Amino acid sequence: MLSFEQILQVIDGAIGQLVFASRAQRLFDPIKYTLANGGKRIRPAFVLMTCDLYGESVDKVLPTALGLEIFHNFTLLHDDLMDEADIRRNRPTVHKKWNRNTAILSGDAMLISAYRLIGETPQPYLREILSLFTQTAIEICEGQQFDMEFEAREAVTEAEYIEMIRLKTAVLLACCLKSGAIVGGAPNVEAEKLYRFGLHLGLAFQLQDDLLDVYGNPQTFGKNIGGDILCNKKTFLLIHALKQASAEQKDVINRYCRSVSGDFTPAEKIAAITSLYDRLQIKELTENRIAYYYDKAMTDLDSLGVPAERLTVIRDVSRRLMKRES
Repeated sequence: MLSFEQILQVIDGAIGQLVFASRAQRLFDPIKYTLANGGKRIRPAFVLMTCDLYGESVDKVLPTALGLEIFHNFTLLHDDLMDEADIRRNRPTVHKKWNRNTAILSGDAMLISAYRLIGETPQPYLREILSLFTQTAIEICEGQQFDMEFEAREAVTEAEYIEMIRLKTAVLLACCLKSGAIVGGAPNVEAEKLYRFGLHLGLAFQLQDDLLDVYGNPQTFGKNIGGDILCNKKTFLLIHALKQASAEQKDVINRYCRSVSGDFTPAEKIAAITSLYDRLQIKELTENRIAYYYDKAMTDLDSLGVPAERLTVIRDVSRRLMKRES
């Protein structure tokens, strides 16, 4: 079994050897910039980890893993563009470093590059992997659409929000875990269990991200704190704050959410909403829900027909994700 550190070395080495040959090299400069910006590499790592659980070599799944990592970064590039975010991983976002048109076009090239790499999956598994990836890609777009629609709605339920983040975030983690298992030769029932594990871990991961957006350390989070508050995003925290708030507190939240530029400074808005979260104990509620989905993920992992010692790496990485600061 490979350690997590060994897996990361394999991934970083393979990313460093990627060649984007084109007569229009400026098209690929933002892609190189995005990929060189690091990140946790957790998605391609999960591909290699689950392949390693059932197979003897991870080399055969490397193109799939790289394609999924490029696709993930493509979604971040477009997400930053749509949210007008300034910072990603402590560096200017692509549309800020270059411009919006460059971000759109280079993002399109990233998506095509992802498909090209996934198309290099070994033939016996290619059709199933392409089908899974294509379904995942459209589900992520559906999740993004719901996220946009929620911004214009007065009320969003927890169930609606959980379904949105399942689509927008969790299905890609699940796809990575299942893809590695498929290429590694896992039985179908095992691959499906790993997919469910990825869904539950992905939900916990996104709720943790929501929490960090409010309570994280700006020096380690990698992007500006309070971005969700400034964009009036219907996160788990805001949904439950509106649900539990008194009439007076709800009026305060709505006043800030309906404010226009100049009514309040960004810092004032972030401080006011965070203060309400504190009074309503929203942080504790979110932490409990994170623990709920994480426990479900661990139950999925325990149900695999794999010796417990072979699951140590995946279990340790999952634990690190829940204790992360970025």
